[in-house]
Amino acid sequence: MDLGLTDRVYVLTGASRGLGFATAECLVADGARVVLAARDTARAAAAAAQLGGPEHAVAIGADLADPATPDRLVETARTRFGRLDGALISVGGPPPGTASAATDEQWRQAFETVFLGTVRTARTVAAALPAGGAIALVLSTSARTPIAGLGISNGLRPGLAGVAKDMADEYGPQGVRLVGLLPGRIMTDRNRELLAASGDPERARAEAEAGIPLRRIAEPAEFGRVAAFVLSPAASYLTGVTIPVDGGALRGL
Repeated sequence: MDLGLTDRVYVLTGASRGLGFATAECLVADGARVVLAARDTARAAAAAAQLGGPEHAVAIGADLADPATPDRLVETARTRFGRLDGALISVGGPPPGTASAATDEQWRQAFETVFLGTVRTARTVAAALPAGGAIALVLSTSARTPIAGLGISNGLRPGLAGVAKDMADEYGPQGVRLVGLLPGRIMTDRNRELLAASGDPERARAEAEAGIPLRRIAEPAEFGRVAAFVLSPAASYLTGVTIPVDGGALRGL
């Protein structure tokens, strides 16, 4: 299938590694060009070089907690590649722990980055997109069911799923799509940290895999291919939904 990605331009946040980088790889492989944003400028630059350099990918150091970041992303795409067709908005997960154990400061920091930073970027990019543009928010399966030990995520992700639905309604008449992606267990650095925090990573991995119908933790590329499709013109009638990429772990229909 031709996804129609040739020469289209996307901005991706949290894209120096993990799910963001995996998505960027899939987009570039199908002919798109990308702007990679991450807080670590050197790491973002290395990721852009790995994707083929300035003809295919450029990098900026940016933090979603900074109100200036969304405009910088839009302007960079337009300046370097002459257009903007969509975005993958991903941020690092908040610290583990229960909702009641998290401090006010941890809640505040997570809200500023995970929630408000995502909303601010989504609305800025959506307003800049032409008809046919698309935005995917990287959320979590915690948007549908709480995950033990991830209290802050359990509090914020469902709200972002609601925001994505609301924005899909608002921008749909302009031909702009918004979709929420719900990654489950995928072997990113974040999941390695969570497994390590258990004290017995191998046992924790075996227990996690036992709860997944496919009986394995996914590789980032398996998420990246889904995200690239969702952002592509091939998914032109897909909006206002949340899509689990979880090997069947969620039990809801």
